Amino acid sequence: MSENTEHKLILRQLTTSDYKEVKQIMELVYTNLGGSWTQKEFNSLLKRFPDGQLCIEDKGKVVAAALSIIVNYAEYGDKHNYEQITGGGKFDTHDSDGDTLYGVDVFVHPEYRNLRLGRRLYDARKELCENLNLRGIILGGRIPGYKEHSDKMTPGKYIEQVRNKEIYDPILTFQLSNGFHVRKIIKAYMPQDKDSKAYASLLEWINVYYEEKETLVGGTKKVVRIGVIQWQMRQMNSLEDFEQQIEFFIDTVSSYKADMVMFPEFFNAPLMALTDERTPSAAIRKLADYTEGIRERLIHLALSYNINIIAGSMPEYIDNKLHNVSYLCRRDGTYDKQYKLHVTPDEAHYWGMRGGNKLSVFDTDFGKIGILICYDVEFPELARMLSDQDMKVLFVPYQTDTKNAYLRVRHCAQARAIENECYVAITGSVGNLPRVENMDIQYSQSAVFSPSDVAFPHDAIIAEATPNTEMTLIADLDLDLLKDLNTTGSVRNLRDRRKDLYNLSWLHQKEDDLTEI
Repeated sequence: MSENTEHKLILRQLTTSDYKEVKQIMELVYTNLGGSWTQKEFNSLLKRFPDGQLCIEDKGKVVAAALSIIVNYAEYGDKHNYEQITGGGKFDTHDSDGDTLYGVDVFVHPEYRNLRLGRRLYDARKELCENLNLRGIILGGRIPGYKEHSDKMTPGKYIEQVRNKEIYDPILTFQLSNGFHVRKIIKAYMPQDKDSKAYASLLEWINVYYEEKETLVGGTKKVVRIGVIQWQMRQMNSLEDFEQQIEFFIDTVSSYKADMVMFPEFFNAPLMALTDERTPSAAIRKLADYTEGIRERLIHLALSYNINIIAGSMPEYIDNKLHNVSYLCRRDGTYDKQYKLHVTPDEAHYWGMRGGNKLSVFDTDFGKIGILICYDVEFPELARMLSDQDMKVLFVPYQTDTKNAYLRVRHCAQARAIENECYVAITGSVGNLPRVENMDIQYSQSAVFSPSDVAFPHDAIIAEATPNTEMTLIADLDLDLLKDLNTTGSVRNLRDRRKDLYNLSWLHQKEDDLTEI
């Protein structure tokens, strides 16, 4: 696994040894509210409810935290204040048999506020609430922006204006955008909070799954949501235009709480029109100059939008060798790459492209995946070897110029899903690039395929795009159905293989992907 040198984010529970870093953040964030808790208060909270104290660390350093307790809410009602609900810092108000998760605090180091870590922590709290089978989350939300409006409107009017997006409040706007609603206004909630004029909005999030208990934060996902981008090839006036278009789609797909988004093969090809190279081979080598910067930008977007990204594919030119590479940019800040192993005759003839030598299964926070770039999916041995390593979802970014070329990819992808009892997602580009030789026309109909059995769609197609139209597909993949298929399916392709008659093995895998076979 390769690591981004900037970040590696991990969500975990706090421990007593984290106090020093927590204190540093609180001192920075709460300069007007008394600064940090004491070590004694911090230890008391951890002792009483360790599962509820969550943090995000970056390369071993705590950079954000969310603190909670469980209460029997009827004992406090809607007229409580912060001192009462926290027991004056003793947290003896925590009741493991209570019915409500109470949000005590959330804070993020100022240097990390552009990565949306608060949203991750709120999502983790919701997961905790669901898995502890609590009826919901209650918290008292500060309204620091009220100080600018207190002379001309009541707190109620201010909250209404924030809700209607007429006014932005740094805390309340964030909480409303994360699914909380205002129950009422609390007076004298935190007397020392002069920015809020001591008022607070009492906010609630309702757990609609208030039923059976499951594992706590970080449990294995049963249903994975993916997004695939059918990308319009269009003229780009600059790298900034290209990156803006990428972020638009990532933002859109992440708003659906997707776990993964995939772009097509050579999705950065429009940037070739910005070069003054006259031959296709020179133009694509010039395009490779953008690859590292785009990868770093995508790693940042994966962190910021809390979504894993498959960066289609881009050319890589190192030591006078040209390859086609797909990057997996994880939302924890790490990345990996998969080279295209089989180059087409066209890629070899026009560009001098070479095939890589290494095939990998990649770990993600929802399970093992594989990536095969376009032509590679037409070689069934590759997907079978990935499946033998417990791959559950295969991602195939492609670029095809004609419908018959597209259908080769599509039909082979559908076969891989059936043969290997896995999901397969494919996506390509549409439109035209008049000034880019060898990438001038595109044909695509992106899709997500399943195995073919009674538990899956009757045509084994979970979703498919309109041909040759820029659009996004969002699809949910139930991983438990794959387990059932393997043991009780009508046919069981993986289990029923005659390994006594034949086998499949990788003959030669070099450490250096770039070494020619």
